[in-house]
Amino acid sequence: MSMTIGLAGKPNAGKSTFFKAATLADVEIANYPFTTIHANKGVTYVKAECPCVSRDKRCGNCTDGIRYVPIELIDVAGLVPDAHQGRGLGNTFLDDLRQAQAIIHVIDASGSTDIEGNPGDVGDHDPLGDIDFLNHELTMWIHSIIMRNWTKLSRKIQAEGLNIEHILADQLMGAGVNEQHISEALNQCDLDRNHLTKWSEEDIIHFCDVIRALSKPMIIAANKMDVAPPENITNLQALEQIVVPTSAAAELALRSASKGQAIKYEPGDKDFTIISDKLSPAQKKGLENVRALIQKTEGTGVQNCINSAVFDLLDLIIVYPVEDEGKWTDKNGRMLPDAFLMKKGSTAHDLAYRVHSDIGDSFLYAVDAKTKMRLGEKHELNDGDVVKIVSTAK
Repeated sequence: MSMTIGLAGKPNAGKSTFFKAATLADVEIANYPFTTIHANKGVTYVKAECPCVSRDKRCGNCTDGIRYVPIELIDVAGLVPDAHQGRGLGNTFLDDLRQAQAIIHVIDASGSTDIEGNPGDVGDHDPLGDIDFLNHELTMWIHSIIMRNWTKLSRKIQAEGLNIEHILADQLMGAGVNEQHISEALNQCDLDRNHLTKWSEEDIIHFCDVIRALSKPMIIAANKMDVAPPENITNLQALEQIVVPTSAAAELALRSASKGQAIKYEPGDKDFTIISDKLSPAQKKGLENVRALIQKTEGTGVQNCINSAVFDLLDLIIVYPVEDEGKWTDKNGRMLPDAFLMKKGSTAHDLAYRVHSDIGDSFLYAVDAKTKMRLGEKHELNDGDVVKIVSTAK
């Protein structure tokens, strides 16, 4: 897996429930702060229509024409104010989160927990404050790393004409920041690269905030939507970022029932079918309550949130490399055995390198298995492409 998504948020927002629903991993879920002390890691999936639906037979690697592509999900310790200064489990949280290419910020949309995750009544807390708080903690975490030796470093860069992108990217490597992030942030902030010692504290914090937004893109899971005041959901969805209402508890109930062969349900479905005749009246009533919710909201939102993080926030596509462009198989006769997540705009040559570095080095051309057209190295791939790579590699 080349993709890691982090689950972040304050305690009791439903992160661990979301994680367990998405992965069916065995994790502790409890109504007190810091249930998660060490990061939980598991495998979840993005789902898309499999290219084999256009063929006479299914590939054997999808479910009823739906392809599930694995990604890693990390449920990190709950965050509290001043985590960047080490409060709560802040250092643990930030160390775990650096691995993530994107963040799903799980918000308690019901407003039934305060800024530190302590339980209260529905509507007591404005969930909009949680978003600003997490962004601030991440920004100040990056700021604290840069400021460790900023005075000495800024003078050295300025005096010796060093490459600021390279120097700062090296310093922030542990936070998942690269040279491109630094360069884009410098351009957006319109800062003078030749006079770093003249940057004000406000300049540096703004610079760090832009780095945070570029290196840790974020989607909001407006969780507990089933009990949230409607105005809370409306206010969250009015934000200028991707917000997906979710009920992690409903998704966990459905996936658990499906695993136990009580119902037939696929992640993201808007309904389910009861297939067991051994359910108690209470279990049936509970499932019917969940059915009423997902029919009203068109699903629990959990799968939609994961898909949106990968396809909308990170702008990725799925590409299927094959060796036989006629049968869409590999050398062992397996149809569509691999599915790669790649950045939109990736080329046939990029795909060759993803398959193997030797194939990338010896790339000749590619073939679109759907149209049988020959593709050059700079040909941009589309979502769902099935591609044969031709190279001199043995």
